[in-house]
Amino acid sequence: MKRTLVKYALNAEEAMDAICVEGWVRTRRDAKTFSFLEVNDGTSLASIQVVMDEGVPGYEHIAQMGTGAAVRVVGELVKSPGERQKWEIRASRVEILGTVGIDYPLQKKRHSQEFLRTVPHLRPRTNLYGAIFRMRSRVAAAVHRFFCERDFVWVHTPIITASDCEGAGEMFRVTTLDPLSGNESYENDFFGQQTGLTVSGQLEGEAFASALSRIYTFGPTFRAENSNTPRHAAEFWMIEPEVAFCDLDGDMQLAEDFLKYVLDDVLSDTSGDFDFFCHFVDSSLRERLEAVRRGAFVRCSYTDAIELMQRSGEKFEFAPHWGMDLQTEHERFLAEKYFKAPVIVYDYPREIKAFYMRRNDDGRTVRAMDVLVAGVGELMGGSQREERVDLLLDAMRNSGMKVDSYAHYIDLRRFGSVPHSGFGVGFERLLMFVTGVQNIRDVLPYPRTPRNCGS
Repeated sequence: MKRTLVKYALNAEEAMDAICVEGWVRTRRDAKTFSFLEVNDGTSLASIQVVMDEGVPGYEHIAQMGTGAAVRVVGELVKSPGERQKWEIRASRVEILGTVGIDYPLQKKRHSQEFLRTVPHLRPRTNLYGAIFRMRSRVAAAVHRFFCERDFVWVHTPIITASDCEGAGEMFRVTTLDPLSGNESYENDFFGQQTGLTVSGQLEGEAFASALSRIYTFGPTFRAENSNTPRHAAEFWMIEPEVAFCDLDGDMQLAEDFLKYVLDDVLSDTSGDFDFFCHFVDSSLRERLEAVRRGAFVRCSYTDAIELMQRSGEKFEFAPHWGMDLQTEHERFLAEKYFKAPVIVYDYPREIKAFYMRRNDDGRTVRAMDVLVAGVGELMGGSQREERVDLLLDAMRNSGMKVDSYAHYIDLRRFGSVPHSGFGVGFERLLMFVTGVQNIRDVLPYPRTPRNCGS
């Protein structure tokens, strides 16, 4: 008999004389002559109740059908007398596909997130992590739809690269050389030069935007940053659109449209996953996301933001002054207390931003922007790129970069250069925003952090 997914069984329009579901037992309750099984196959937050009478084939193995056991259930889909769900299965046969021992780590109903991080291969079986990773898939699909509907081309940029986009040197080294041999000659290495794992697909993305007009990248990126905060991981995914013939105003509008589109999709979820986050993770989540989706984004220059914070009377741990990078406390103050709306701060000091950002006429600031939201602070960051070759070269030299290593990037300014812009958003940080989950380790299937690369 063909298998029916649990989510379809739960949403069936009518009873079924014959149905087969396969999944894992969440709980079992025994009565005198029958037992109840809650079976979940990961396709929905809800499990389906199975009523198994004594004497049904397989009932003799009921003791082995504990939490975590894999089963195949054949029977009838009938109306459930309970209020929790519309349908249940009255079993005519139950087969054990996989047993569990008493050492199964998820025997209890509730476990701390700290404990579940120690068993990342099992935690998707819990309600929280099942909902998180279904939502991760849903949001990824929404990202692709957004760009596809606007004629963007998805470009797969390299994971192994010789270019450090951010210029910060926080790249993981890729080599075939024996690190203990003392042989540091990159001429003998696999690629014949120093290479690392990418920190961003932007530089390659700009090349494709210079030919295809609108592109985006969506893939893994890596930062060798020794940070153990709840917001940082060594391996994460980035969404990075690049648009030719686009200035900073167009970039800011694209970022606003993108975020609202994703929130439209999340808030329309009827699977129960988003409701689960609202009930068990963050009771203010729906209200906060609705406010971002409905409201206009405030646009505020960096200079004005510094001045209004200095006049606000707010006590900050880091006193705001012109030339500093905004701290999370500053970002959240602007979004949560002052404007009480999403804020796009733009025109940052040149000295604290990357070499590729377009210099303003004042010589002090660049055409950079960050999108700030309540509960998180900075969610997205981008800029209009410097399209003038002389000013780009000047910025690279001032940053101490090896200009010769970026010949391909400079060529884009020599051959048909146009104004162009883009932004980046960390996919996991976006997921934290839409789920209310506070630790990036909980939205990554297998988090990679300092001293942690276990499966």
